[in-house]
Amino acid sequence: MESSDFGLLLSLDALLQEGSVTGAARRVGLSTPAMSHALARIRERLGDPILVRSGRGMLLTPRAEALKPQVHSVVNDARKTLEPERPFVASELSRTFVVHATDYVLTILGAAVDRILCDEAPKVCVRFVPNTPDDAASLRDEGSDLAVGIYGDLPQEMRNRQLLTDRFVCVVRKGHPATKKRFTLDQFVELSHIQVAPRGKPGGYLDDVLREKGRTRTVARAVPYFVTAMQLVAETDYVLTVSERIALRMAGPLSLEVLEVPVKLRPYALSLLWHPRVDADAGHRFLRDVFVRASRQVAADRHEQPRTRLDATDPTSGQTRKRRRRSK
Repeated sequence: MESSDFGLLLSLDALLQEGSVTGAARRVGLSTPAMSHALARIRERLGDPILVRSGRGMLLTPRAEALKPQVHSVVNDARKTLEPERPFVASELSRTFVVHATDYVLTILGAAVDRILCDEAPKVCVRFVPNTPDDAASLRDEGSDLAVGIYGDLPQEMRNRQLLTDRFVCVVRKGHPATKKRFTLDQFVELSHIQVAPRGKPGGYLDDVLREKGRTRTVARAVPYFVTAMQLVAETDYVLTVSERIALRMAGPLSLEVLEVPVKLRPYALSLLWHPRVDADAGHRFLRDVFVRASRQVAADRHEQPRTRLDATDPTSGQTRKRRRRSK
């Protein structure tokens, strides 16, 4: 539709609502001759007189009567579209958001996110779903709204913001033989391990570091959930290398011992990920801010030089840089 067509639509709506050329001209701010000219063009386009004289007044034709509610609705919708957006009010937001996250995220941030939403946007529903091997595709295709995780290579257009950092520790059951003396690397690799693999992929940063040292570990069990892994550790002689924040949160309830990992592992960054199509969406901006505020409340401390991904290809990794130098 051209701009001139929209002008005719406004004139047509005014003519149908007022039932007179003079009243229609006054309604849209045109002169009476200009409205008469518009009526002539409308008659030509529609092949219908629209208004016919009856005594001293004018009457709508049957075609005009049929068009009246439809045209008025279209014009009103167009006006609403062009009106400035209403100021955002969080308490009025009634919407369901789909967020990819692990049970680690829910354990550390879930309660704080919930408190903020209950206080400020009680009509909002957040549906948490597991992370996938390609969260970015789901965000792009509108299958989800937000993702929280550790991401490496991403499509160039994706937006992300660091939420918190964490470091790795080991957990074993209370009374485990590993707690009787200094926990060494030899002892570490001799034990059977549980691995948390939220996206189902084997291996990872720890295995890469061990391989650099000519060592390997035995993964006896791989599970997708952090809390499940710690529950299994609590009842076995397995060892689990896991994020410190959730280890400290669950050590008391599950009677776990927290040990230092006997190999140097860098901390990592957990990020918020979204697609640029929702950058300017007020409701989405509000939800992103909720996660940022929640992370400041419960995980404000920061670790230096966190990794942005948990494999050997992290561009911030000194190990990767060394291998690249050797390959030249």
